[in-house]
Amino acid sequence: MEPPIWLSTLCLLFCLSSAASFGVDPSLQIDVLSELRLGDAVAGVQQVQGLHNGTKAFFFQGTPRSIKASPEKAELFLRKLRNKHEFTILVSLKQTLLNSGVIFSLHYLDHRYLELESSGHRNEIRLHYRTGSHRSHTEVFPYILADDKWHRLSLAISASHLILHVDCNKIYERVVEKPYMDLPVGTAFWLGQRNSAHGYFKGIMQDVQLLVMPQGFISQCPDLNRTCPTCNDFHGLVQKIMELQDILAKTSAKLSRAEQRMNRLDQCYCERTCTMKGATYREFESWTDGCKNCTCMNGTIQCDALICPLSECPLNSAPAYIDDKCCKECQPICVFQGKTYFEGGRETVHSSLEGCILFECKDYKMERIIEPDCPFLNCPASQQISLSNSCCKVCKGYNFCSEGHKCLENSFCRNLEDRAVCSCRDGFRALREDNAYCEDIDECAEGRHYCRENTMCVNTPGSFMCICKTGYIRIDDYSCTEHDECLTNQHNCDENALCFNIVGGHNCVCKPGYTGNGTVCKAFCKDGCRNGGACIASNLCACPQGFTGPSCENDIDECATGRHSCANDTICFNLDGGYDCRCPHGKNCTGDCMHEGKIKHNGQIWVLENDRCSVCSCQNGYVMCRRMVCDCENPTVDLFCCPECDPRLSSQCLHQSGDIVYNSGDTWVQNCQQCRCLQGEVDCWPLPCPEMECEFSVLPENECCPHCVTDPCQADTIRNDITKTCLDETNVVRFTGSSWIKHGTECTLCQCKNGHVCCSVDPQCLQEL
Repeated sequence: MEPPIWLSTLCLLFCLSSAASFGVDPSLQIDVLSELRLGDAVAGVQQVQGLHNGTKAFFFQGTPRSIKASPEKAELFLRKLRNKHEFTILVSLKQTLLNSGVIFSLHYLDHRYLELESSGHRNEIRLHYRTGSHRSHTEVFPYILADDKWHRLSLAISASHLILHVDCNKIYERVVEKPYMDLPVGTAFWLGQRNSAHGYFKGIMQDVQLLVMPQGFISQCPDLNRTCPTCNDFHGLVQKIMELQDILAKTSAKLSRAEQRMNRLDQCYCERTCTMKGATYREFESWTDGCKNCTCMNGTIQCDALICPLSECPLNSAPAYIDDKCCKECQPICVFQGKTYFEGGRETVHSSLEGCILFECKDYKMERIIEPDCPFLNCPASQQISLSNSCCKVCKGYNFCSEGHKCLENSFCRNLEDRAVCSCRDGFRALREDNAYCEDIDECAEGRHYCRENTMCVNTPGSFMCICKTGYIRIDDYSCTEHDECLTNQHNCDENALCFNIVGGHNCVCKPGYTGNGTVCKAFCKDGCRNGGACIASNLCACPQGFTGPSCENDIDECATGRHSCANDTICFNLDGGYDCRCPHGKNCTGDCMHEGKIKHNGQIWVLENDRCSVCSCQNGYVMCRRMVCDCENPTVDLFCCPECDPRLSSQCLHQSGDIVYNSGDTWVQNCQQCRCLQGEVDCWPLPCPEMECEFSVLPENECCPHCVTDPCQADTIRNDITKTCLDETNVVRFTGSSWIKHGTECTLCQCKNGHVCCSVDPQCLQEL
């Protein structure tokens, strides 16, 4: 079940900090460069000096190359990553200026399951992957990696929680769609390129690793070492909460009924009785319930498995199960073609003259019967199945259980290809070989549980729970520890207070230099802070701009100290807390411009620092910018800004299909991405889509942007509203975004979508039954 997005957002805030050591289990690590065994003998790469001397570094040249893991090696990588939703990508790199290339790519045919790309053309990092709805998705992070400088990059993913670090600084933290990691056999692993023709990374790479853990960036930056629950852990907790919600709702209903009965009994003396399935039994009364012998003992029902006697049947009869009976009883039989059939049993015989003939066991002999006309089958002949007890065929996937079944206590009907059978529910065991009757397994009494120290095992129908003993708190689902609010940060003390643990709670006391009740502590400045200053620590004032001194009592003379930005043709006048630039009488001081915090004089022309293809000028106080005019006749023209002026064949690009050649500067659209050829390199980025303001939306096949829909059951994207809940078929409240298997079914999946219940049948589930 996929937790709603609002819960994923909460998990970003759900983190407790504490120091801990960090080591990487080799079984959770993929050291790509070591595993691929690159060397100078491999075309297109060369070993060079790296960021450090601890591991090998390799220069990826712009020449044709094919750095690809062998199928056997790729499968070893895939086994560690397959169906994992917590992993970290690590790499140290020095990318050539303006290069756009793929760091690594995991793809099968045209499906990119996991690909990390750095674009020097658009100054952004891109993560391509497939979502749980089997759609391609690209997450874009504006950042410059292709600057010919060393960078350490880490991309950590935990379910729908993503963190990007560059040079040990957290650059982005987002909630995204969870990647689909059911990697098919045959998925290819490429390093430094998307394939043999596209996405060439140019530069040096070192320490390329994949760690199957959510906080692998700690191995790259140990100073970031923190331990906290990951989003995947949080999603598991949400799942348990929803399961407990079901149990609580059912238990509350039972408790309410019990309280009503107790209220009626308080006014009279009653013999202690037992009630089962609507029937009341007196003290010491015994009865048979299915395959159990039960007795009412002191108001409590005690049941034991029924022991069936050995049946000695007369001639022409044999033991068999009958309705409403647990044990077998002697029943008449028929012998036909060497096989034994019970009363009512049917068998077909196929004749070349008459076709299918149906026989039924009646009064110790098989009699031919005429079957009604067979219904029309809405399926091709290849999908039709012959049955041994009927001359009429059925289509594959036919629901035999709908014809009625004999699955009773804690058992459910399951369809096979040509018949229906009974199976015990999870947490129950069969009381007889046909699985029609099943009993609950008491994991606690039989020692088949995982409850550890400081817990008590409590049996539940089909499962068990581990309850913490008094005075202990939960570590995980199966173990508890002593409760220390101060040590575990489960206190409400101010950050400037000291926490003291006591029996049953804790005390908060403000640190010296702070005042308050411990839960709220404010800094205390003896002489106060003047001119709008704020006391931020003991006897320490933060002064506003223009003032200084221990208590912010002194005005700063910006004019005398030169700490002003007045132009040369203006005069600086000091003010209380600031200054003013005044134009002398008779002079015109309005022609200069301010651009990105700098003064540009009237008539000045400059190139933007972050965009070398744009030129700006200051004209009478106004900044005007435009794209550089391309003059292809000029031999010094910048080919990066004017790719259409590049006549070199080496600057041409090959289309992804390999059928079309583009010139430098050409653009095209491919798979919902805008692509551009620039000096021999192809760079593609997602097409922009308009902002969606609707509650429900759907992305149709063969389209790039979603559309709004009014029917929530047709939507694949929902703007979740946590105030809207649903009532399921058992009157249990469900949060928006939650999903569950409909009661009484096996393959009907229901979801709560902003107060609307939407249910659908899973075809794959039906095939597996």
